[in-house]
Amino acid sequence: MHHIRNFGIIAHVDHGKSTLADRLIQACGAIQEREMRDQILDSMDIERERGITIKSNSITLAYTSRAGRQYELNLIDTPGHVDFSHEVRRSLLACDGALLVVDATQGVEAQTVANLYLAMEYDLTLLPVINKIDLASADVERVREEIDADLGLDPFGAVAISAKNGTNIDEVLEAIVNRLPPPRGDLQAPLKALVFDAYYDRFRGVIVLCRVMDGAIRPGDAIRFMHGGQEFQVLEVGQNKLERCKTTSLSAGEVGYVIAGIKTIREIAVGDTITNPMAPTAEPVPGYKAAKPVVFSSIYPMEAADYPELTAAMEKLALSDAALVYQKDSSVALGFGFRCGFLGLLHLDVFQERLEREFDMSLVLSAPSVLYRVTLSDGTLAEIDNPTLWPDPGRIEKVEEPFIKAAILTPEKFMGPVMELCREYRAAELSMSYLAVGRIEVTSVMPLSDVLFDFNDRLKTVTRGYGSFDYEFLEYRPGKIVKVDILINKEKIDALAYLVHEDKARPRALHYCEQLAEAIPRHQFKIPIQGAIGSTIIARSTINPFRKDVTAKLYGGDITRKRKLLEKQKEGKKRMKLYGSVQVPQEAFVAVLRAEKDE
Repeated sequence: MHHIRNFGIIAHVDHGKSTLADRLIQACGAIQEREMRDQILDSMDIERERGITIKSNSITLAYTSRAGRQYELNLIDTPGHVDFSHEVRRSLLACDGALLVVDATQGVEAQTVANLYLAMEYDLTLLPVINKIDLASADVERVREEIDADLGLDPFGAVAISAKNGTNIDEVLEAIVNRLPPPRGDLQAPLKALVFDAYYDRFRGVIVLCRVMDGAIRPGDAIRFMHGGQEFQVLEVGQNKLERCKTTSLSAGEVGYVIAGIKTIREIAVGDTITNPMAPTAEPVPGYKAAKPVVFSSIYPMEAADYPELTAAMEKLALSDAALVYQKDSSVALGFGFRCGFLGLLHLDVFQERLEREFDMSLVLSAPSVLYRVTLSDGTLAEIDNPTLWPDPGRIEKVEEPFIKAAILTPEKFMGPVMELCREYRAAELSMSYLAVGRIEVTSVMPLSDVLFDFNDRLKTVTRGYGSFDYEFLEYRPGKIVKVDILINKEKIDALAYLVHEDKARPRALHYCEQLAEAIPRHQFKIPIQGAIGSTIIARSTINPFRKDVTAKLYGGDITRKRKLLEKQKEGKKRMKLYGSVQVPQEAFVAVLRAEKDE
C-alpha cells in the first residue's frame, strides 16, 4: 500500500482539470501518442462539445519516480460545475489526497473555495497546482497570495505548470508520490469496499467501480451490498486503464471495477458498501450523502407509445447519474412521464440532451420549478414542486420559497452592471469584498426560483464572460407565490401551468401567450390564449382564424345580400368555436420552454 496513491483533481470550471489529466496519462505512458486526443477521460460527445466534464472518470497509472520506485496512481478526474458537485463528493470519498488546480489568469474562484471545503470535510491532503502559466495575462505571484489568503494552503508548495504545453508535469507527479499520503487499510480485516460509481454494459450487466478500504476481493467470492442486502458472486475484478484490465484480486487501498452478474440497476445504490457475507465488516463506509435536488421538471415522451423506452432509458441513466431523483407522473395533455429532480439547470439540460442522443428519445419538458413549503389554514405543512398539486389559494396560510447565498466573482469594471442585475433578481443583503487588485466578490441572498432560468447567462453577458457564479442553499423565506394557469380556448393546459413570484407573473404569462400564439397553427375559428391567476386574466394573445371570402360569388345586387352571407358565416364560426377542439402540437410545449431559457 505504500506504493499506491489515490487522488482526485478538483477545480473551478475551465481551470484545466481535464488537460492536466491528459498530460499525467501521457507522462506515465498509459497511451500511445497516435491514440492520444484531448479530454481522453471524457467519454461522452456532449462533454467534448461543451468542453466540460459531466461524469467523474478514473484511471490507474504506473509511474516510476526519480528515486527509481514503482508507484500505482489511481487518478479520478472530476467535474467543475456546481451542478455536478455530487459527482465530486462521491469521487473524493475514494481518494486520500487531491490536486487543487487554480488558473494563473483567473485566480481563486467560487467553486475552488467550495471544492476546498469539500476536500477538508473528508480530511484529504491538498496539493495546490497553478495552471496556464504560459498565458500572457498569467500572474503567478498574485495567485500564490490568493492561495495563501483565500485557501489557507502553503503558497510556496504550489506547483506552477502549463498543462497545455506540458511544462513541469514531472514536478506534479513527484509531488503526488512525495506529498500525498498512501491509503490506510488492513489487508487481514473483513472486506469493506465503497461503491463510488457504476455504469451499465449491455453484455456484462452492471459494472461497479469501488475503492477497497479493508480486506481483498477476488473472482469467485460471495459479496453483499450492505444497504440493499443483495448477494452476488464475483465473476471478474480489475482496474481501469482506459480499457478494463482483468486482475487476480483487488486489495485494500486499490481502486478498480467488479463484475458480479448484476442484471438490473435497481439492485445496487451508489455510496453503498460491499462486504463478504461469510465474514461481514462491522459497519459501512461513512461519509456518503444523498443528493438533494433543487430544480424539478416533468419529462414526457413526444409520442405516448415511447413511454416504455423512456422508462428503460431513465433507469440506465439514473445508474450513471446518482444525483437524479425521479418518480412517475402523468398529464392530461401529454400522457405518462416522469417528475425529475436535478441539482441545477445545467444538470437538467445535460440530462435531456443525453436522453435524446444516447437513447434517441424525442421529449417534452415542463417548466423547471423549485420546492416550495406551503402552510395550509389547518396547520398542515406541504412541500410542493408540481403546479398541478398546488392547493386552493383560500386554503393557503403561508408560502415559503428557497433562498440561496450567491457568490459572484467579477472584474471591478463590471461592478455597476452586476449590481443592477442582482437587484433585478430580487437580491438582498448585498456585500462586496476585494479579493485582489481589480477583482471583487459580491455576496447576496437571492430567491432560487428567479436565478434558475437565465441568471448565469445574463451574468456572463454583462461581464463579457469574466464573471463566475456559485451558490449554496441558505433557508426558506416567506414569499408571494402564485400559480399561473395557461388557458387555450378557455381550457386549462396542466402541463403549461407554473409557480412564480407575484411580481413576475404577468411578464412570464405574456411571454407564454405570445410564444404559443406563434407555435399553434391557425384554425377555422378564433383561439384566445390566456394567462390567469385563479379567475383573473393577466395576459392574452389571440390566434386569428382562417377566413373564406364568402362574398366572392356575388356579382351585384343589394348590400343586404352581402351582409346576410357574412352573418351566416359569423354564426357558423361561433358554433365551431363552441364545439371545435384546438389541436396543440407537441412543438408548442417545447417552444415555450426553449424561448424561456434562451431569453
